[in-house]
Amino acid sequence: MIMNLLDRRRAVAALFAAATSLGGRIGGAAEADLAADAPLRPLRLGQIGVGHGHASKLAVYRNSPDWEVVGICEPDAGLRAAAEKQKSFQGLPWMSRDELLAVDRLDAVLVETKPDSSLEHSAAAIAAGKHVHLDKPAGTSLPAYRKILEEAHSRKLVVQMGYMFRFNPAVMLLREFLDQGWLGDVFEASAVMSKVVEPAARKEFSRFPGGMMFELGCHVIDLLVAVLGKPDRVESVMRHSLLSADDTLADNTLAILHYPRAITTVRASALEVEGFSRRHLTVCGTQGTFHIQPLDDPSVRITLDRDRGVFQKGITEVPFPNFTRYIADAAEMAAIIRGEMASPFTPDHDLAVQETVLLAGGMRIDD
Repeated sequence: MIMNLLDRRRAVAALFAAATSLGGRIGGAAEADLAADAPLRPLRLGQIGVGHGHASKLAVYRNSPDWEVVGICEPDAGLRAAAEKQKSFQGLPWMSRDELLAVDRLDAVLVETKPDSSLEHSAAAIAAGKHVHLDKPAGTSLPAYRKILEEAHSRKLVVQMGYMFRFNPAVMLLREFLDQGWLGDVFEASAVMSKVVEPAARKEFSRFPGGMMFELGCHVIDLLVAVLGKPDRVESVMRHSLLSADDTLADNTLAILHYPRAITTVRASALEVEGFSRRHLTVCGTQGTFHIQPLDDPSVRITLDRDRGVFQKGITEVPFPNFTRYIADAAEMAAIIRGEMASPFTPDHDLAVQETVLLAGGMRIDD
């Protein structure tokens, strides 16, 4: 019965599976309307920057019927030269930011710069009346990010954050369990997000005092804030553990998120040999535990104290097929822009995530 449920879920378009698992806040058009045969005009998209580690996600948009990619800009000559050799960017016109934002009928931009310049470019895109997909984390200035969200709201523009696990099928199933109350009262959650980082990337990441918590931990902080909301207090523990490294990177980090009736921990390091396979998210409630490991190629272990729907009391292992990141993100953004659904992630959620990310990395929230 479990696999029948999962098979039905996979048969639904990724966008609507995600939307319904997040509460089904779809407005403006019924699913039947969205399945109409009349083709929709592809939305026009550009990309600002290639310095972010996820910048090659542009390939997803180039392969999507929802989007027409019209151009890309990157002022750094070295970054541009490297990007021009990558398949994700080949064949696209390169232009300045002003030229890109002035492209006729441009609907949206991906901001894929390094974090310390991403808010500047996002603000320029919002000022030009464009929707924005902003890759994680949301810059280094909480006041500047708040201003962008407020300006976007006043202009009825989307700012979609690029957290890569939001449409992970295991995370979507977790949200269903939480929506149904099947885990009882959540009292504990923990997450690990680590990998081995090579020397060149270590020096890049060391520019930010939040280190690996800022760079990697932000992904799972987004998930934990979705589970429990904004924490009352955040403790940050930052260590530079690889003494042989010629950098100052906080490469071994821990954050404790305090809630009135729950405690959450996040670990992120640049040192773990088995980092990818040990990435996990665990949510413990008074009536069950939900454990996802690994996060990137998800598998779920559910332990329940009673039957819940098709899930029986005891331990259930639920595997998932491989999924491609950002396909659902691209579909969701197109649907929101077209007025077919409301964004399932509010500006308040995104602002709470960013504040928590900065505090978890020992960074300031008033600059």
